[in-house]
Amino acid sequence: MLLLLLLVVPAGCPRTEPLSSSRQDPPFPGAGGYDFAVVIPAGEVQCFWQFAHQRGNFFFSYEVQRATGIGNQRDILATASDPRGSQLGASQHVRGQIDFQTQETGFYQLCLDNQHNHFGFMQIYLSFGVYYEDSSVAEQQPAERAELNNTLEAIGVSIQKLQLRVFHMWRFYNFGRMRKASDSFLLESNHSYITRWSLAQSCLIILCGVLQLYCLKSLFSLQSSSRQQC
Repeated sequence: MLLLLLLVVPAGCPRTEPLSSSRQDPPFPGAGGYDFAVVIPAGEVQCFWQFAHQRGNFFFSYEVQRATGIGNQRDILATASDPRGSQLGASQHVRGQIDFQTQETGFYQLCLDNQHNHFGFMQIYLSFGVYYEDSSVAEQQPAERAELNNTLEAIGVSIQKLQLRVFHMWRFYNFGRMRKASDSFLLESNHSYITRWSLAQSCLIILCGVLQLYCLKSLFSLQSSSRQQC
């Protein structure tokens, strides 16, 4: 089973289990992942840990849905590190993706750094996890596969391929959800911006009209009073 650990401060990362080719427990043969939104306060870093076996395909994608503060800076630094602490990839943009193959068993660290923004928070949608190809399962379970006949083995391979393709479709669906939520926040922000400026400009136009009428009225009143004195 995959394990998710959510910690606010990236300290005390769990250590990995030692590498061993004689390990009896096979890796999880299916595919799994997580997708959720998280709010990162200004000037803070949040890290997540995802457990993965060797020869797994790790994926990590993110998108900034909402940002506050001066200038509404939406770029955020995302990094991925292996169980030994070595950085495997980094991305600093509104949206990004980091994919790699796991070389060892343990907890992989994913961090989001919002330290460059000291005045506003960011809402970020995350999608990450690990899946294993059919070949890794075949290497870990030679005895079980030898007991199956050709028909059952073909059915099993077809089911595994179907599960993997369904999983990739789920990933593409999550990409669409990321863009949909981000576009929704952007539309709401633009609508609010246009409404406020339209109201301000309308009030400014009305104020200018009132001032013009007052100035014209004052000019006519001065001319009439000077004629009466003459």
